[in-house]
Amino acid sequence: MSADTVNTSSRVQLRGRTASQALPTEIIGGVSIATLSRVETARLMVDMALRARGSGLAPCICSSVNGQVLADLYVGRNRHRTQQLLACTHVLSADGQPLVFASRWLGNGALRDRSATTDLFHDVAKLAAAEGASFYMLGASEDESRSAVGNVRARYPGLRIVGRRNGYFASTDEELLAVQEINVLRPDILWVAMGFPRELEFCHRWRQELTNVGVMKTSGGLFNFLSGAHRRAPQWMQSAGLEWAHRLYLEPRRLLVRYATTNVIATWALLSKTRHAPR
Repeated sequence: MSADTVNTSSRVQLRGRTASQALPTEIIGGVSIATLSRVETARLMVDMALRARGSGLAPCICSSVNGQVLADLYVGRNRHRTQQLLACTHVLSADGQPLVFASRWLGNGALRDRSATTDLFHDVAKLAAAEGASFYMLGASEDESRSAVGNVRARYPGLRIVGRRNGYFASTDEELLAVQEINVLRPDILWVAMGFPRELEFCHRWRQELTNVGVMKTSGGLFNFLSGAHRRAPQWMQSAGLEWAHRLYLEPRRLLVRYATTNVIATWALLSKTRHAPR
């Protein structure tokens, strides 16, 4: 498979959806991105999760694309694995504002807004609380996991969170036990926050075993924000596509080298591999 076009959601038939209902997508940075709005993405996740109850089928995997993902797709020894992971993911959304700009300036302009997981989570939580969909929250450190779940329960008292666990496993056996526990608890939506690509590898590795889960959603650093350990960038920086600069300001030692590399590669991908195709 060429990295020039990672075609995903446009050709993956979602459980309970006919071929005529395939998601609208646009090639941005060489990746087929779902052009649903954030609100529409939240609605899709809850609908798929509720429809999956009792089906016994493997869950759909929802993930997102940002600068780091684009960089990993084109550069490095794991780029072929990244291509495979993205190609087998059911729904890919735009996490970064630069993807919206690329769609607007270089593509068809079909991508109206981004579906940043830190915002999308709250859209999904509101719908889930109203419609009875349940969550399991997997990832981050033990302290951040506990704080994140406590804050979510306080903010959404009607939301059913059936379980939580940190994202670190001492062995494969311990990871298997966690998967078995999740399957027994039957969450409609499993949030997996382990960072890319580990979280997406986890979803694909255990998808066939998690047949009592409706939707698996990769979540990056979501729990860091839900716990209060990290704070979001000001809205103007988010809208301008500068949220990375805010994070760099907060964690310069950890992120300077990473962003110096990934931002350049991601910019190249967005400029050279976004397609303006006939509508």
